[in-house]
Amino acid sequence: MSLFPPSACPRLIVKIGSALLVDPDGGVRRAWLQGMAANIAARHAAGQQIAVVSSGAIALGARRLGLAKGGRASLEDAQAAAAVGQIALSQVWAEMLGAEGLTAAQMLVTLDDLEDRRRYLNAAATLDRLLGLGVVPVLNENDSVATEEIRFGDNDRLAARVAQAAGAQGVVLLSDIDGLYDRNPALPGAVHVPRVERIDGAVEAMADRGSASGMGSGGMVSKIAAARIANAAGAHLAIASGRIERPLSAVARHTVFVAEKSAPARKAWLAGGITAKGAIHVDAGAAAALARGNSLLAAGATRIDGAFVRGDLVTVNGPDGAIIARGLAEYDAAEAARIMGKRSDVLAEVLGYAPRGALVHRNHMAVL
Repeated sequence: MSLFPPSACPRLIVKIGSALLVDPDGGVRRAWLQGMAANIAARHAAGQQIAVVSSGAIALGARRLGLAKGGRASLEDAQAAAAVGQIALSQVWAEMLGAEGLTAAQMLVTLDDLEDRRRYLNAAATLDRLLGLGVVPVLNENDSVATEEIRFGDNDRLAARVAQAAGAQGVVLLSDIDGLYDRNPALPGAVHVPRVERIDGAVEAMADRGSASGMGSGGMVSKIAAARIANAAGAHLAIASGRIERPLSAVARHTVFVAEKSAPARKAWLAGGITAKGAIHVDAGAAAALARGNSLLAAGATRIDGAFVRGDLVTVNGPDGAIIARGLAEYDAAEAARIMGKRSDVLAEVLGYAPRGALVHRNHMAVL
């Protein structure tokens, strides 16, 4: 059974892991990539628009530069390997897609490009135009300039954020595993999970941090994080093995994380935010009020973490510490700490000026 047929998913994001594109010696797996390009062309002919998030630049560059540990011995090595490898990666994609009559485009992004609202909208407009022109965008994190503070660190979450920006209905993460298991799949008795309706604590507990190839940077933890981002934007996400020919049309076993409904664009962007300047912890009553669609009032706050200012993205954490919402702070951290736990009718006296109505307003918040 095919994943996300064109009729159900007009726009699809496909993430391809390093181990699928690059062999253990650092060379391109050309035969597999030719099949993948043919697979994309067939989907394109059927009316589906596809963008590719492609790993492999660091692995390819490390081979050409003779760097140890696949180019990941240091940040400087990774950046140098990425700078060399990205050229090779874009060339091979242009060649393979061109042989199928398709035009490839390259987009390199950093975390800030998709976390900053204005830059996010610019990236979204570029993606939309390219896809509308019948082009296949090939995206990757700009590892040659990204540092630990401004990088995704894995292409799973990048693919989910790209899906959000592109307005895609589906994401497929192709890697060296065929989906989620209830424990590390190397352990005896591990059971495959074909469908996830809701990501909760039990699902997150199943995640295994390992990457079977040792070549990539994203294990199951990053894939579940990606599913959260994609689902919040109304896109289904599948984890599937790419260790078969033409995996988009010959999928055997996989895991699908089902999106409940599409969120408004701004709230989807908030829900998918990866960086946050701080956290507001709330009591059970406030958590219940947020679930009903209310704003977060000062009375429900129990603790303030971080050094945020008004307008910064913050998380809202429930009584158990779990993140239940993301939103834009109406107060800076110091003011929020002064008024937390206090009723609205005493805020003016505490602050010395007319207060704003909420710590985080419902119009600027996405409940997860």
